Amino acid sequence: MDITDLQEPITATKADLSQSQFNTVMLKQARFHDAGMQHAAFQDINLSDARFAQFNLSRAAFTDGTMPGVRFDNVNLAGAGFSEVSLVGASIENANLTGLNICGCNLSRMRIDGVPVEDLLAAYRKAA
Repeated sequence: MDITDLQEPITATKADLSQSQFNTVMLKQARFHDAGMQHAAFQDINLSDARFAQFNLSRAAFTDGTMPGVRFDNVNLAGAGFSEVSLVGASIENANLTGLNICGCNLSRMRIDGVPVEDLLAAYRKAA
């Protein structure tokens, strides 16, 4: 089915829209509930102010994006990888950081429980 220049809301219930394509469409305030979107691809998408709840983004990849002000609350990021990301001004609270590996990163002005990490590293290196 080919839909062009449609200007009204669509309600799809118990529908299989697998392999559908949406090009140059507006989906402002669209709602997706109990939707399977495995292997979906999103490119050049504006999801600002979007809300995600009870979701599974296992093995999802985010590349060349902008996420200032994004919040992660009660989210499992076990095994996640962050490479060439900016976390300037970010805050991590009440998190389980067991086994976290930080290497090759700019740690200036970073603090752990209020203590500058640069001071901690300097003391460690001096003692070693």
